[in-house]
Parts: sequence; structure tokens; C-alpha cells
Amino acid sequence: MGDLQPEIRLGNSSGSSLPSLLDATLDQLAEGLKSRQFTSVELTKAYLARIEQVNEAVHAVVETNPDALNIAKSLDEERASGSIRGPLHGIPVLIKNNIATHDKMDTTAGSQLLIGATVPRDALVAQKLREAGAIILGKTNMSQWANYRARDYSMNGWSSHGGQTLAAYHINQCPSGSSSGSGVAADLGLAWAALGTETDGSIVCPAERSGIVGIKPTVGLTSRALVIPISEHQDSVGPMARTVKDAAYLLQAIVGKDPHDKYTAEIPHIPDYVAACKDTLSGARIGVPWKAIEQSLEKDAHLDSEVQVFRETLAILEAAGATIVEANYDSSIKDIRDAEKVIMRADFFANVASYLAQLTSNPSDIHTLADIREQTQKHPLETYPQRDTGIWDDILFEQKWDNTDPQFQQVYERLQELGGPGGLPGVLERHNLSAVVMPTSMAPMWAAVIGAPAITVPMGHHSETEPVHEDGELVETGPGVPFGLSFLGAKWSEETLIGLAFGFEERTKVRGRPVKRVVVPTAEI
Repeated sequence: MGDLQPEIRLGNSSGSSLPSLLDATLDQLAEGLKSRQFTSVELTKAYLARIEQVNEAVHAVVETNPDALNIAKSLDEERASGSIRGPLHGIPVLIKNNIATHDKMDTTAGSQLLIGATVPRDALVAQKLREAGAIILGKTNMSQWANYRARDYSMNGWSSHGGQTLAAYHINQCPSGSSSGSGVAADLGLAWAALGTETDGSIVCPAERSGIVGIKPTVGLTSRALVIPISEHQDSVGPMARTVKDAAYLLQAIVGKDPHDKYTAEIPHIPDYVAACKDTLSGARIGVPWKAIEQSLEKDAHLDSEVQVFRETLAILEAAGATIVEANYDSSIKDIRDAEKVIMRADFFANVASYLAQLTSNPSDIHTLADIREQTQKHPLETYPQRDTGIWDDILFEQKWDNTDPQFQQVYERLQELGGPGGLPGVLERHNLSAVVMPTSMAPMWAAVIGAPAITVPMGHHSETEPVHEDGELVETGPGVPFGLSFLGAKWSEETLIGLAFGFEERTKVRGRPVKRVVVPTAEI
């Protein structure tokens, strides 16, 4: 992989310029389209060229949309006739390969078994992107089955459909998972932004390792219908972008109720997330759960440098007018993890079968988790048994029951007690907090188990001289690898979290600092 390339400017006939597509924001791209510096067709061609340049190295994109240029041409024609759908009109976006599209692209969750399978319609989040005028440029690679297959072998960024995704800041850098390709693609400007999904960490963790912003919305704020699931109680679809404002733009486009997802019926009034991009740190009360952070450090000592920068970050928040409060969770990480594991197993058992039942064609004839397991173990490209099926084995042969079983409700209520009064909602209420902040590496579980939102913003880059490896292969942390700060809040508090995250981003501009990537595309408009 090549050395970092110099920034290239987008020129135009008037002599003004835009940042490289590595950095271009939606406002800049929209202005360029409005002022006719370039067309959506030209922008789409540039992104396709960037994918072509680096995808062999990073495996971030599984496939591009064969209709992308025709869609861009149609949107250019709409613009020429004076019809603008909104801020995303004519803007290319990538989406994770577990979000169904009713077009010529596959939706596989990274599995060979779903290649060629078809769906009855777009997932609502994909439909909403199209309605907003976005161009769905392609599907991003992901940790297969959203990191929910192997027990004893890491799947971070790997799928049999897309290969091994690598992040761009270190040779063989683990991209984290499971929205691995979306994180890398947004970082490298392979599209304006991307959609990811999260059950517990799968947006915010790959976002932090690629030095971008990720928002995991409240469960139910974005529809999960026709999104290949893990857990109906924890799954969420959210934006991954290079700035808080761009993530807010993308979030605004995909939120909304869906009769195919009952959880969306609970959505209250939807605020203007883009308007929420104003500094609200002054006067905010922000909690820090030091005991949980220290517990995490005992398990992962290589994250010590992230905690050191986190301490410095708290001083930045205080200087901005925020009040920092020590606010510890009552529940232990282990107790929550034990209960969460049972819930996720039970949900996946039922939810994946429900997804498969909706397919309009199913070439591999898979209908149940048992079918998936059997055919995965037999398929030569699925690298079994090196990559095991341990999670599925546990579900089928150890737990043996799904979320319709009478045992489910008792365990779920236990998890809500541990994660609620004993977790994030408890500390928010007891200390009258606007949000809780943690290093992103340690944060996701506390929001995930009660369906609350989280947003990660770049906080710094590792400076250690020796890389830490995951399973002896990929580099987990090492020189130059980014890490993030997460803001966690109450359900439906995205507007509040966006304001706090925007204020932090404006004060620190970590993404704007000079960094070296081991690969970067150079194609521009």
C-alpha cells in the first residue's frame, strides 16, 4: 500500500476550490452542484474511481451499484429542471451489506449463502435515501453476519463475500466491526458518507478506528425492517460520516416510522438534527463512570493511552463550560454481558428466520439458523473450521430457545434492570446529567442494552511504538490508529448528543490534524 498522498483540490472555472473528496462536506458538495462546478454524474464517477484505486487494498466495498450513473444522470436532470429533493440530492452514499435494496445489488451480510437472494422491496432506510435524492453507490463490506458467527476466532472486518477489510492508518489495521467497510469508506472518501448498523458497538467502534463520526440512534428511531438482524431489542441503523453535521444530515434522511417495524411506533417528535449542530457544552452536566473505565482497563491495558487523552479531554469540556461529574454505574460489566448474551442469542434465533422468510428468492434454500450453520460449514469459501460457528452452536445446542420462550421475559427484565437503573438511565437521572462520556472503546454496551443512543467523535491517535495485535494477525492498536470519545444519552436524546458532540468537534478538530494513512485514493472530480 502506498504512502500518504498530498491533498488535492477540486478546481473549477471560477478559480475557487473545494477540499479533496477525502474531506469534502455535504454543504461543500451541495454548493458545488448548485453552482454547477460539477454534476452528480461527475461526482459519482470520481467516487467510483476512488473505490477502484484502493479497494483491492482495503476491501471496504463489496459491490458498486451498476445503475449509479444512470441514477445520477436522472437526478442531474431533475436539478436542471429546478426540482431539488433536499440537501442529499445527487449525493453518493454507501450502505452496509446487511441493508436490503430492491435492485441489482446483493444483500448478504457477507455470506456466500445469500448471494443471489432477493427481497420484496427496499429496506425503509434505503427507500428514504432514494426519496431524499441520494445515490446508493454500493454496498460496504462488514464482519460477516454482523460479527455474530464465530466464538473463538475474530471476524472483525472479514466476510466470505467481501474479504478482509483493513483500515487505513496502519499496515494490517483491524477496522473493528461490524460496520467495518462503512467506516473505512467514509474515512477515505469513497462516498460522501455511509450507513452502518449496530447491535453493540458496530457503528461507533469502526467509526472510531477510522477516525470518523458515528451515530448509533435510539432503537426504533430508524427502521430495521429488511435489515439482516441480530437482535430486534438492540439493532439500530445509523450514519457514519466525517463530521458531526454530515452525520446529522444523514440521520435526518433515514429516521421515521415504518409499519414493518413496530419499534418505530414509539418515535416522538423528530427534531431538526442539522439545526442541533451548535455548541451546547456550556452549562451541560456530563458524567464520567470512572469505575467502569477502570474495569475495562484491567481487561485491556493497551487502551491506557486512550484513557490518558480522555483525561485531557475532560479538561477541554470543562473549559467549554461543562460541569464534569463522577457518575458510576451500579451494575458490573460482567453481569450485563451475561444477560445480554442470552437476549442476543434468543433474538437472533427467531429474527434471522423471520428475515429469511421474507426473501422472494432463496437460492441456497436457507430458512433457519440450523440451515445457515449446516451450509456455512460445508461451503468451501466460508473457511470453516478455521472460522468457527461457535455462537450458532451455543444457540442451537446449549441455549436452544428463542425470544418466544417463557424464559425470555425474565432474562430480558433482568437485563433492563441491570442496564436501566443500574446503568446509563440510572446515572443520568441520579446526577441530573445531559450525557455520559467515555472512551469509545469502553462505551457501547451501556447504551446498547437499553436501546439508547450514542455518538462517537474523533478524540486522538495512538502514539505507542509497538502495535497490539488481534488474534496474532490484525493490528488492534498501534502508532497512528485513531480513537474516539463517546457521548451517551437517554432514549430519543440524539438532538442533545449532537449539540455536545458538535461543540467538542469544533474545539478539537482532531480529524483536521495532519495524519499519515498507509493508503489513500487520489481521484478527484
